[in-house]
Amino acid sequence: MNLLRTTVALSAILVAGAALAQDGAITVWADATRQPAVEAFIAAHPEVPVNLVLDDGSSGASGTFQTKISLADQANEGWPDVVFSTQNNDAAWAARENNGAQAFAQVLNEGFLDQAFLDGFTPGALDPVTVDGKVYGLRNDLAPVLFWYNKTLLDQFSYAAPTTWEEYQALGDKLAADHPGYFLGAIGDAFPGPYVYYWSGEAPIFQVEGETFKSDTSAPNSVKVSNLIDHMVANKTLTLDSLFGANFVATADKLVAIPGAAWYAGALFQNPGGVNAKAGDWVAAPPLKWADGAAVTGNVGGGVWYASSHTQNPEAVKTFLKFVTSDSKVAGTGGLPAYKAAADAWLDAQAASGFYAGDFKAAIQAAASSVWNGWGYPNFSPETAWAKIVTPGLAAGKTMTDLAADWQQEMKNEAQVVGYTVE
Repeated sequence: MNLLRTTVALSAILVAGAALAQDGAITVWADATRQPAVEAFIAAHPEVPVNLVLDDGSSGASGTFQTKISLADQANEGWPDVVFSTQNNDAAWAARENNGAQAFAQVLNEGFLDQAFLDGFTPGALDPVTVDGKVYGLRNDLAPVLFWYNKTLLDQFSYAAPTTWEEYQALGDKLAADHPGYFLGAIGDAFPGPYVYYWSGEAPIFQVEGETFKSDTSAPNSVKVSNLIDHMVANKTLTLDSLFGANFVATADKLVAIPGAAWYAGALFQNPGGVNAKAGDWVAAPPLKWADGAAVTGNVGGGVWYASSHTQNPEAVKTFLKFVTSDSKVAGTGGLPAYKAAADAWLDAQAASGFYAGDFKAAIQAAASSVWNGWGYPNFSPETAWAKIVTPGLAAGKTMTDLAADWQQEMKNEAQVVGYTVE
C-alpha cells in the first residue's frame, strides 16, 4: 500500500522518520514544488512506501535543512532518507562531521550509485556538490541565467534586443524616456541581485579558495554591476518589487525584458500567477555580457537531492534518486533537468511547443555551458546578507554604491561565523 503522509511539525518528523525506517519506507523532505515529482515516484514505484514531509526546501537561505539535521543529530534519531534543498551550497556542511556526528550526506560516487548513471549528468552539473572529489548530491535542475525579452513589445517600440549589459542599461534609458512605466527587471527578492546581476557580471563578491572566503565589492566588475543597478533603479526600469509579489504581477504586462534563470520559463512566463505570457511573445536569448568581458553568466539555484548516510533502505533511496533526477516526465520540476538525457527531452519539448519565439534550445544550451566558475559555494548564502543589508537599504532610498561595503562586511561576518578565514 502506498504511504504518503505530509506533516510540518518537527516532533512528527522525528517520530515518523525513526518508525518508517523499520518497515521499508523512506522519508523524504521536500518543498511543495517537488511534491508532484514525489507523487509521480509513488505512482511508478508502489513497492516503495514514501513518507513525504513538506518544508520550505531552505528557500531564501532559510537554513531549514541544516537546522533540522542538527536537531536530529542531537537526538541521535529522526534523520530522513532523502532531502531536497533549493540551495547549492549545502554540501559544504552536509559533507562534514558536525560536533562528532557523522556527515549527513551519503557519498554517491564511491559505489552507492553507478558511475555510468552519474556520468549521465550534464558536465559540470555536479561540481557544486562535489567536495574533495566526492559527490554528495544530485542536481535537480540547471538554472543558468539567460536573457528573456518580449519580442512583441520591442518590435512595437522599434527597439533592438540588447546583447550586452551596456546595451541593457541603454535600453532602460530609452524606455524611461519614451515609455515610462515599462521596465526590465526586479530586484525585490534576495536572489536576483547576487545571482543574476553580480554573478553574471563576473563580480568577485562570493569566492572560496580552500577554507578562505573572499568578497570584493570594490573590484572593477563589482562596481560596474553596482552602477548598473543604481542607474536602472533611479530611472525606474529596475523595480524593487518581489518577482512573484502582487505589485510585480499587476504590472507584468509592462515587463519588456529581464535577465533570469532557465526556470523562469515555467515559473514566471508560463505561470498564470506570474507574467502569464502569450505564446509567441517572449524570446529566450543567450546571456548578456560586458562588452569587454567574457561570454559567461550566472546561476540561480537549481536545487539538490541528498541521500542520507543514515538510511536503512539504501536500495529504495537509489531507486528514488534515479527516478526524480532522470525520468523525463518529472526531472527538473519544470526547469532544465540536470540529467542530460532528460534535459534534451525537455529542450526538444519546449522548442516543439512553439511557445517561445527564437531559438529557445540554442539559447538555453549557450547559457548552461557558460556559467562563470569564479563563484563560490561556501556554507552560507549571499541572500541572507542581501536581505539584511541591501533590501531595506534600497527601500530606504540608498544606492548599491552606498550599501556595497556593508553588504561585503556582512558576508564576511557570516563567513567567519561558520569557520572560514576571511580576506
